[in-house]
Amino acid sequence: MIPLAERMRPQTLAEFVGQEHLVGEGAVLRQAIERGKIPSFILWGPPGVGKTTLAQLIAKLLNKPFYQLSAINAGVKDIREAIESADKQNLFQQKGAILFIDEIHRFSKSQQDALLGAVEKGIVTLIGATTGNPSFEVIPALLSRCQVYVLQHLTKDELIGLVNRALVEDSFLNSQNIEITEYDALLLFSGGDARRLLNALELIANYRQPGTEFRVTNDLVRELIQQNAALYDKGGEAHYDVISAFIKSMRGSDPNAAVYWLARMLDGGEDIEFIARRMVILASEDVGLANPNALLLATTTMDAIRMIGMPEARIILSQCAIYLATSPKSNASYMAIGNALELVKQTGSLPVPLHLRNAPTKLMKQLNYGSGYQYAHDFEGNFVQQDNLPEAIDGKVLYEPGANPAEEKIRQKLREDWKGKYKF
Repeated sequence: MIPLAERMRPQTLAEFVGQEHLVGEGAVLRQAIERGKIPSFILWGPPGVGKTTLAQLIAKLLNKPFYQLSAINAGVKDIREAIESADKQNLFQQKGAILFIDEIHRFSKSQQDALLGAVEKGIVTLIGATTGNPSFEVIPALLSRCQVYVLQHLTKDELIGLVNRALVEDSFLNSQNIEITEYDALLLFSGGDARRLLNALELIANYRQPGTEFRVTNDLVRELIQQNAALYDKGGEAHYDVISAFIKSMRGSDPNAAVYWLARMLDGGEDIEFIARRMVILASEDVGLANPNALLLATTTMDAIRMIGMPEARIILSQCAIYLATSPKSNASYMAIGNALELVKQTGSLPVPLHLRNAPTKLMKQLNYGSGYQYAHDFEGNFVQQDNLPEAIDGKVLYEPGANPAEEKIRQKLREDWKGKYKF
């Protein structure tokens, strides 16, 4: 039997679920379709939100020849054959055969290059589908010739509507006397993917005993499907989006969000050392001298998870994430090194002041290397004010203490020690 997801594939835009911002009344892509003239474009969005279906619908509505390739198993030879076939058809039919490339982000540069000429000449109208950010995955020359349309996750109401429609319109499901009393587990399993949702519904329906009423509950779904496979692609965009959310939650002092995003990564099988490394960076970049112990805990966390491993490492990672999220924040050290590197670029290799130079040889001493250097420990408080920067940038402030209790103490001490040399 044809899978339910295929049986329920929309045949008209009215049946298409979601993406109102693109195909709803008056939306930009809808207008292009209604005018009968569409540009080459790339559909960027998560799995199961209608990229392939939309491409097929457009070809049907515009009565265009439709060629479909999958980047997983197609090569340059397949691309050229599709383009040649489209070019031949253009001699007898209206131009603009649609070439649909599923998972176009998996194409190599040479494969994408093979598309350029045909797109430029109008031999084909390219529709690409990708779950990865086109800015990173599609070559600039091809990207510049395509519009990019972003598809969104389907909403809870849209997914429930899809299930209810399938129960009514699909002849097999309609004959099974199925009643869904709870939707949460089904929706959780789908992860917003309509294809997975319909596949799960069909799987559950196949367990029904003939002649009996079939009530679908959350417990039944969990029992039959066993587990929710987290929607987290370690090699794709989700990898970067979720770690970004994790870091920004800790930077934003939100321990609840930090632990949630940590759980998402762990549930998706993310490398725990990758998570720990990012926390070590954040401990210095975003907490810094506001709480120097943060860096100690983060580096200890890195060592600890290597010794312990999963599943217990999750506890250690959670402790560190919460500690970093609830610590006072300062990016002063991060800004200081950035300021210093920029100053080096602007001023070049300024000479080291003579009194700070090393003098291991007699000649160097005769040239006054090290002459006049004052050893800090010879003075009260282990401090003496002397020039430590090249003369051309003397007095330049690169480290500006942050506005937190720990660094306010540092600011006050610097002011007392340097007495006007540096303006903190």
